[in-house]
Amino acid sequence: MTGVLDDKVVIVTGAAGGIGEGYARAISEAGARVVAADIDEGGAKRVADAIQAEGGDATPVRVDIASLESCEAMAEAAVATYGGIDGLVNNAALFGGIKHESMLSGDFDYYLKIYDINLHGALRCVRACFGPMSERGGGAIVNQSSTAAWMPGGTYGITKLGINGLTRDLAMELGGMNIRINAIAPGPTDTEALRGGVPGEIIDGIVSQMALKRRGQPEDLAGTCVFLLSEASAWMTGQILTVDGGHTFRV
Repeated sequence: MTGVLDDKVVIVTGAAGGIGEGYARAISEAGARVVAADIDEGGAKRVADAIQAEGGDATPVRVDIASLESCEAMAEAAVATYGGIDGLVNNAALFGGIKHESMLSGDFDYYLKIYDINLHGALRCVRACFGPMSERGGGAIVNQSSTAAWMPGGTYGITKLGINGLTRDLAMELGGMNIRINAIAPGPTDTEALRGGVPGEIIDGIVSQMALKRRGQPEDLAGTCVFLLSEASAWMTGQILTVDGGHTFRV
């Protein structure tokens, strides 16, 4: 898909590793200038430097998606560096290493923290970026959902179900500005976050029940992300695309 994002400026949050890094690299390979945004500033710089070394154009930005001011500073940095914003990938979230607590007795402040980052963080980024995108005549946003949205997977899964609802609702608000918003729901993808968040035997058990019996790789998701940012999906908005190796089947 080389060249399908030529002259576009795309922000990727959570770009310092895992799926976010895969998205950032694929978006660069498709021709876009990439803002690699992450709370891990060193990791974001590593990814941006690697993209530059491969002939792409990328700049690192530190962002804390729990802060609207930080999200606005991220958008301002993108405009200052590249002149505008055409795309946003809301990939950043809490997953690897999060505590799995009872919905009835778990720490309520921790429950709220996961919501604040995984769900409200995406909305903060959209609020920060939709103005510059509108000024460019429109754009595309990709939210990161999960197959956990359709399973009893605790707070994480509920936040991803919330992402699905947010995606559909924002599609109506943003459509009049020619801004499209869709989401990708990955299945079990072999990243440090997955390995740190789910025991290996549980992952293996899930994979054994899938149609394609292997863990996904970040590059398995990257093509869908590029597609949703490109004009190839120009009449798509408010959709949740499942990329999961046959982990789930929905009608």
